[in-house]
Amino acid sequence: MPVIAVVNRKGGSGKSTIAAHLAAWCAKQGHAAMLGDVDRQQSSRGWLRRRGGELPQIAPWALDQKNVLRVPTGITHVVLDTPGGLHGFELARIVMFADAIVMPVCPSVFDRESAASCHAELMTLPRVANGRCRLAAIGMRVDGRTNAADTLKKWSEGVGVPLLGVLRETQLYVRSLEKGLTIFDLPPSQAATDLAQWEPILQWVDPIVNPPQAANDGPGATRAPVTRIAASRPQALMPAQEALVHGSRLLTGGRPLNPMPAKPAPATRETRESGQIPGFLRR
Repeated sequence: MPVIAVVNRKGGSGKSTIAAHLAAWCAKQGHAAMLGDVDRQQSSRGWLRRRGGELPQIAPWALDQKNVLRVPTGITHVVLDTPGGLHGFELARIVMFADAIVMPVCPSVFDRESAASCHAELMTLPRVANGRCRLAAIGMRVDGRTNAADTLKKWSEGVGVPLLGVLRETQLYVRSLEKGLTIFDLPPSQAATDLAQWEPILQWVDPIVNPPQAANDGPGATRAPVTRIAASRPQALMPAQEALVHGSRLLTGGRPLNPMPAKPAPATRETRESGQIPGFLRR
């Protein structure tokens, strides 16, 4: 199952915009897509509630009776919107099961320096360093009347991270998201400029979204057929319900890659404050 995580430590970098658009594009391709916040605020649910029923469906996290966030039955593609300040063990957890990391970066020096620091930490993680988890950046809120695009290009070359493209500063994104829409849900004539800017990004994403085998698929698994949300999952990929639970990755072949401990650790202040954050991202 392909998993794309949108990561940047700095708040306001455009992570939610990118995550919503990637999930909408996957859904538009006919995939059973889920958009999940790795954040107790779960703000993506509000955007999904605004999304009309006539549009390609995107599922949120499912919450079971034990208050554990789970991937709903039948989902084949996952996009994760991560919180600001992600680092250390939490960042490593994301990389552990993601097939790709997309990093939105705004042109300001503060944004570039923060993204460079995040990139440096990501490159210390084996799955990113050896290319098993792909990593690329997207320029955000770029004013075409300035040299911001050139600045981001030079930054990406200096840091050593591919810059897939830049997205312009426009109210079209703001107005669309307010209505539960994305650029991909608008008439092509209305969003022609923005769709053109997304083309190189989607060319990079496409082989990740449609892989022969994704990072979380079991040994010997083949590419999953396109299914509808709530449809049954092929047995070779996952059991009927996969859980993002404490101490485990996505369940694969009916068993977790990292088994849950026999006894849960005593509650601490940190765990009590973690709210609805999926357990697989916490110790």
